[in-house]
Amino acid sequence: MSPTIYTIILSSLATGTIVTMTSFHWLMAWIGLELNTLAIIPIISTLHHPRSTEAATKYFLTQAAASAMILFSSMINAWNTGTWDITQMSYAPSNTLLSLALALKLGLAPAHFWLPEVLQGSTLLTALIITTWQKLAPMSLIYMTMNNLPSTILLMLGLTSSTIGGWSGLNQTQTRKIMAYSSIAHLGWMAMIASIMSNIMIMNLMVYLMMTTALFISLICSKSKTIQDTATTWTTSPILAIIMMLLLLSLGGLPPLTGFLPKWLVLEELIMQNLIPMATAMAMSALLSLFFYLRLTYTTTLTLPPNTLQMKFKW
Repeated sequence: MSPTIYTIILSSLATGTIVTMTSFHWLMAWIGLELNTLAIIPIISTLHHPRSTEAATKYFLTQAAASAMILFSSMINAWNTGTWDITQMSYAPSNTLLSLALALKLGLAPAHFWLPEVLQGSTLLTALIITTWQKLAPMSLIYMTMNNLPSTILLMLGLTSSTIGGWSGLNQTQTRKIMAYSSIAHLGWMAMIASIMSNIMIMNLMVYLMMTTALFISLICSKSKTIQDTATTWTTSPILAIIMMLLLLSLGGLPPLTGFLPKWLVLEELIMQNLIPMATAMAMSALLSLFFYLRLTYTTTLTLPPNTLQMKFKW
């Protein structure tokens, strides 16, 4: 793709997100989301490979359906309340529809099936854009409509996403799919805390964006598409291998690393709100995702390339 076209597409991507984040009218928010979707489609399908074409098609269909649901819910709300203001979503059925549409747009379980498939069909750089930048617009909508969204639905979405994100990631060998399930699990934590304390959600999002970006850049530098590939990172750049180890452990949420902070605050807040079974379930689901991060860490830093299991470093 020529630099000019690429620049136009990336600026459209940025514009779409900014339009959604700064709008008060539902129609403008919807236009921003559509701009976002239409800009990323050519980026996904640049490979000219059946897999990338399939990924682009899947992405387009899910995002278009989710955007249509968002527009539909805002229309129902406008019909019943007479206002198009994003912050004035006071009609209960449209709120429920909106939260489900945003779950589909973000890839929260049980509407998550498109995300791993799309990431697997695209390059590592495109996967980075989908898992970070593309989450900003829907998250800003959640932030703006926070006071009205049904908290029970958000709590259930958060719990299922965290559990399914951990469970499904256990069986993966592809780094892009692992990152997809990691993204689903992290978004689950954000959905869980959203209706209780939105500023913790924003902090959680920021930490997630930084760590995911850093890890994807490490994967791009070491050209690691499978777990097997990460084993060779040590031979090319020991420093990169150490950085990857720290990033993976941080994403898993091990203290004293950064990724532990949002989890700690979320659990603390859930216990303060007397949601102790929910907090316990979230902590258990974090252990599931910690397992596959530890496995990636192990192959990256503690094994030698040809045989990943038996032959450890001498020390």
